[in-house]
Amino acid sequence: MKEHRVYDAGEEVAAEDELFSAVLQLQDVDECRAFFQDLCTPAELQALKDRWVVAELLADGLTYRQIRDKTGVSVTTVGRVARCLAEPPAGYAAVLQRMGKIES
Repeated sequence: MKEHRVYDAGEEVAAEDELFSAVLQLQDVDECRAFFQDLCTPAELQALKDRWVVAELLADGLTYRQIRDKTGVSVTTVGRVARCLAEPPAGYAAVLQRMGKIES
């Protein structure tokens, strides 16, 4: 069985804050790539990339099935990303707006 540390609620939030603060220290794409390659397994990184591509394709107006056919990502995952685009905290939408890929 995989061993892991059990956090209490406060420690969990603090660990998450530290991770996000670390991400905010990254200064360019190369640093981001290196950090995420260190942080994630190849499969985890692929899943993150897939979700981001799905968010971009949804913003472009593609249907769930078009996205599935284009990317191979399951319709279930496409639906989850679509919900995240539409509902708070809407992190995908905030970044897509900043990148000029959707209107605010």
